[in-house]
Amino acid sequence: MSKLLNENALKNLKSEQNSWSFEADGKAMYKNLKFDGFPSAIGFIMQVAIIADKMNHHPEWSNVYSTVKIRLTTHDAGGITDLDQALSKKIDIIAIQLGAIGI
Repeated sequence: MSKLLNENALKNLKSEQNSWSFEADGKAMYKNLKFDGFPSAIGFIMQVAIIADKMNHHPEWSNVYSTVKIRLTTHDAGGITDLDQALSKKIDIIAIQLGAIGI
């Protein structure tokens, strides 16, 4: 099981990943993205799904047409861990490659 990020690491993550929002209790991070259409949104989901499955760390998400909402937390640990940090960075790279914009 991954360990929760300590207060200092969480503060650094918030600074590094400033395109992500963090829940008030600090137990999850989330991001809403808009793509140019449904195929791009689903393509994004599929690319992230492959990476997440290899990491054995799966996001909570929803999709409506060209938008994707993503929430990251590590349920077993009760909050944000290094797995969330690593996956958020990979998500950002894919989102940029597919021309997503934050909403």
